[in-house]
Amino acid sequence: MPPVGDTEEGGWAMAGEIAGLAHWELGFDERGRPERAEVDALLAEVPARGVTDLMVFTHGWNNDRGQARRVYQLWFQQVPGLLARPGAAAGPARVASVGVVWPSKRWADEPEPTAPAGGGAAGLEAAAPADDPALVEDLKDAFPGQRRARALDDLARLLTERPEDAAALARFQTLMGELAGEPDAARAEEDQGELALVEDDPEAVFGRFADAVPRGGEGGAASLGDTFGRLWDGAREALRQLTYFEMKKRAGVVGKDGLGPLLGQLGAAAPDLGIHLVGHSFGARLVSFALAGLPDPDASPVRMLYLLQGAFSHFAFADALPTDPGRGGALKGVAARVGGPLVASYSFHDLAVGRLYPLASLSSRDDAAAAEDLLFRWGGIGHDGAQAVQATEMDLGPVGASYPFQPGRFLNLNANAVVNRGEPPSGAHSDIFHPELVWAGLAAAGLVAG
Repeated sequence: MPPVGDTEEGGWAMAGEIAGLAHWELGFDERGRPERAEVDALLAEVPARGVTDLMVFTHGWNNDRGQARRVYQLWFQQVPGLLARPGAAAGPARVASVGVVWPSKRWADEPEPTAPAGGGAAGLEAAAPADDPALVEDLKDAFPGQRRARALDDLARLLTERPEDAAALARFQTLMGELAGEPDAARAEEDQGELALVEDDPEAVFGRFADAVPRGGEGGAASLGDTFGRLWDGAREALRQLTYFEMKKRAGVVGKDGLGPLLGQLGAAAPDLGIHLVGHSFGARLVSFALAGLPDPDASPVRMLYLLQGAFSHFAFADALPTDPGRGGALKGVAARVGGPLVASYSFHDLAVGRLYPLASLSSRDDAAAAEDLLFRWGGIGHDGAQAVQATEMDLGPVGASYPFQPGRFLNLNANAVVNRGEPPSGAHSDIFHPELVWAGLAAAGLVAG
């Protein structure tokens, strides 16, 4: 079997290997429509190979298939060694993996994961410097269409000129609104706060982001003496967050309309197969909404759900929202569709989810004295785990650790001591390639005696 990344006549190889384990790629477009050839190969080959446990991993923001592959290589290459530890294997199993590829978008100045040095955990490589116009220009493939292209051109021009004019700041926010697509049909009360990005007072929005993401090391003019320079810095970060929220919406669509139905097909093709879902960032939202898209919830093949630094509401699975007890989260009840445990890693060092995610949802119309309450209201899973679900709390342990997993119940893993590398604006959001995290996932899947 060819390694991942090799090609065959007429396109991508349908199956490959990562560290000796069978691996498939599965691509979807923004509406959740899959690559048919990849689906056909998966449905035929998984049963034919006698796979007993299939780990399905979904990336967060990336720019292309190659970057998604790097994520899957870094994660799954650790699996065989952990399974082979003396006394680790929980029983005989034939493990394989799937890497989901979906159209998300990482800003060009975000760091990328790199291969581990000296046998340690993977690192994060700083992106090449890019000026504001180049960063905005790079977004065009994520926002197709002439209208959006014109809006991006105008946004780039405003960031270049940075006029000392409140009307220009308001125009920038209006253009942000033109980028936003249709409302998120999957979004519920707990996950719609980001509307404040385009509805709240623009100077208040941009000021909040300027405070949250100070200019590293520059201080001076843009942060102290230059009011408009500071606000334009905040405008850029608000635009970054808006584009990421668009990817969050897309993740829900691809999960519910694309991956979920396919998981049902896969379970029907291989009735004894256990499927273990792993998602990072917005990919965590994608695999969660895949549960909502299962064609027959009573015949779910999903045995485990593992959310790595999830970038969606920590109340998504709640039966009752703390802010509105008469309503539940967007995924109320779907935890019952997982035959085993649900696990969420979180870290206070994840600035993307812990600071920027809720900040985008705050409004100057709210009582400033309740800011901490509002941050909790709009918080993300990757910051403090799943909330209002009677979750068990535990620190992420070393390789070999045991965990009190329970079927259908959340275990929140405090990963502060491990997931802690990364600079602003995202912090440690992508610092996930640690053997401790991989072990916890294998243990949750029942593949190691953890």
